[in-house]
Amino acid sequence: QVQLAESGGGSVQAGGSLRLSCVVSGYTGSVRWYCMGWFRQAPGKEREGVAAISTFDERPYYSDPVKGRFTISTDNAKNTVYLQMSSLKPEDTAVYYCAAIPDCYGGDWLGRTAEFTVWGQGTQVTVSS
Repeated sequence: QVQLAESGGGSVQAGGSLRLSCVVSGYTGSVRWYCMGWFRQAPGKEREGVAAISTFDERPYYSDPVKGRFTISTDNAKNTVYLQMSSLKPEDTAVYYCAAIPDCYGGDWLGRTAEFTVWGQGTQVTVSS
């Protein structure tokens, strides 16, 4: 069974940076490629997609609030997806989740949360003003 493990969350001041990591582990069977996404959920708000990338074509997609500040990337040799977050704002405060769509070759899945069938446990990011 595929598992996702996030790390790298923490507390920073506004304008600071953090890098989140998501390691994919477990038995993958014949599945080689994944569409990976980073989502976040702030207290009292719905979960929203932040960034997505396919391990096949490595084309990134971003939501408007983070475009130009966040960078998603994948290191297939390490089975790891990263989210580099810069110029952080207090409104970026949330629990950040890594998620995967197995056997996926690409596309913009940010607005289709239900398609992601594997989820990590989440990591807290807190940005203070």
